[in-house]
Amino acid sequence: MKPKNILIFVGKYLINNNYMQDTVQNNDEISSLGEFGLIRHLTRNIKIKNTSTLAGVGDDAAILDYGEKVILVTTDLLTEGIHFNLIYTPLKHLGYKAAVVSFADIFAMNGIPRQLLLSLAVSKKYKISMLEALYEGLLLACDKYGVDLAGGDTSSSLTGMTLSVTALGESERNKTVLRKGAKKNDLICVTGDLGAAYLGLQVLERERRLYHDHPDLQPDLSNYSYLLKRQLKPEARADIIRLFREADFVPTSMIDVSDGLASDLLHICNASGAGCKIYADKIPIHPATIEAAGEFNIEPLIAALNGGEDYELLFTISPGNYDKIKTQPEIAVIGHITDKDEKPLLITPNNTSIELKAQGWNATEN
Repeated sequence: MKPKNILIFVGKYLINNNYMQDTVQNNDEISSLGEFGLIRHLTRNIKIKNTSTLAGVGDDAAILDYGEKVILVTTDLLTEGIHFNLIYTPLKHLGYKAAVVSFADIFAMNGIPRQLLLSLAVSKKYKISMLEALYEGLLLACDKYGVDLAGGDTSSSLTGMTLSVTALGESERNKTVLRKGAKKNDLICVTGDLGAAYLGLQVLERERRLYHDHPDLQPDLSNYSYLLKRQLKPEARADIIRLFREADFVPTSMIDVSDGLASDLLHICNASGAGCKIYADKIPIHPATIEAAGEFNIEPLIAALNGGEDYELLFTISPGNYDKIKTQPEIAVIGHITDKDEKPLLITPNNTSIELKAQGWNATEN
């Protein structure tokens, strides 16, 4: 009897001569697990073998022990049609954003990014000038944050573009911050404002649809400059890391807000074995976000909780360090960590308690 496909043939003759094939199980769709469930599933059997690996899967960056300082390594994958749409994303902006997204992961560990590696796969539709624009954005971000573009790889692709960005950084051994350090009564803090990037995406998607139906229409986006900048050209919070050093304190836990405040706060709670309470009226939302949310009939708070791509820093501090951040206009205290037996809660202005759910952006659903 002939094998049903080449994969079965390879399995039969190359895997110890045993007749093997990849099996498809019931409920085998990636969507059945979700993005974070998929990560947990694929990494559940990983066991650290080297003493130089201080932390691996489960934080914003891996931590490697190579002397007086630790090395931080993080990688991000960006795929055309999933993470970016070139109908409204200039390649220069894409290059800049791809770099900043990786820098944000290093800052989320209380580290400083030092090197960047880019692996790039592109199809024939891309021209040299287009890739030059992409690299122009990468180099602009590297120059701004003092990072070296130190290497990478290129390959062809059958469809579209894929970028794999790896950032390396450093941190002092006793000042590296993980997600798992939050303790009961710690204050929950967030930088900047939330939800603007999501509303910027809504504006761009609306204009894409209008352009599809009316290609001669010239959009006026002048009223959305703040939102579009937050979506297309975000910044990582190097200033906050400098503030921590100047104030001489270390957060107890930290993460960057890439998947939405709710999802990322739950990452901290789950890693720390804790609950939390955050207060809706304490969550910082820019006036431009509130105005645009009204246009799209979106509750601004929902955009802040679930929108993602803000790349602000979400962190916890011991109550004794409150005086060191209370006068900082770029830091808002939005709640506190509770006992592990308490559910993560959102407290509304009328004092109603709502269980916090992870409903942020999910790569497996796009």
